[in-house]
Amino acid sequence: MDVEVVRETRVVHGHRRAFLRAGSGPALLLVHGIGNNAQTWASAIGSLAAEHTVIAPDLLGHGESDKPRADYSIAGYANGMRDLLSVLDVERVTVVGHSLGGGIALQFAYQFPERCERIVLVGSGGLGPELSAGLRAATLPGAELVLTGLAGVSGALRAGFKAMEGLGRVAGWKQARDLAEAGEALLALRDVEARRAFLRTLRSVVDARGQAVTAVDRLYLANAIPMLVIWGSRDPIVPISHADIVRDLVPTARIEVFEGAGHWPHIDDPDRFCRVVTEFLRATEPAAHDRDSWRSLLAQDR
Repeated sequence: MDVEVVRETRVVHGHRRAFLRAGSGPALLLVHGIGNNAQTWASAIGSLAAEHTVIAPDLLGHGESDKPRADYSIAGYANGMRDLLSVLDVERVTVVGHSLGGGIALQFAYQFPERCERIVLVGSGGLGPELSAGLRAATLPGAELVLTGLAGVSGALRAGFKAMEGLGRVAGWKQARDLAEAGEALLALRDVEARRAFLRTLRSVVDARGQAVTAVDRLYLANAIPMLVIWGSRDPIVPISHADIVRDLVPTARIEVFEGAGHWPHIDDPDRFCRVVTEFLRATEPAAHDRDSWRSLLAQDR
């Protein structure tokens, strides 16, 4: 069955928010990573929307959403998701977050536990300091000049990355997909406001030593919320060892490793991704937030 995917916009706090919406049923919020946009979920939206209302926003500073001089912190993004859902009259969601979006999903569940039914983390940020050298370097002084230069030749870079992706498919080298996605992200940074938003976002969570914002100290709270973690075994950006951190701290979490996949497992193997997520949704009951239980968890001397 074909599902219509509609691009919509809403103005929230004076800023335009663009998003994709499809399907009907319980709500799924798909949150993309830094430098990407809602289109990163294109190969998964149709299948997921067969049983759910799928909402996939372009984060503020990304895609077709506005790129103001604003708050690009993880908490700010979580607030933005809450407010967009409120405008759409959606009270409770399962949050699916990739990379930066995984950190936002964790923050959303922490800030608004009464609105979060489940969490799905995909190559998630916020679970340890380790991060690719390229993203760490982009936090250094002068990075905007480098990004400006790269964005100026991004069309040629993108063509090269796409060619490598095609060769990679023939050779079975899935990491070519990561290069192609990196090319798409660079192409999006041709606009000066997009570059500034990218750097504000990155520097809010990363420094030269790696990820500076962590959810690890609060992961014990996630035992109260059904959690699925999906990781590519060859992720070159956020190491798969971070999935083991979740395994240790959230014994109730389900961990799925996509062998041979890179940082975008939902693009490398969209059929498996949709199957795993759908099975998880069917097999788990939405979290029912209880203030007394939440208060007791927070009060524990850990």
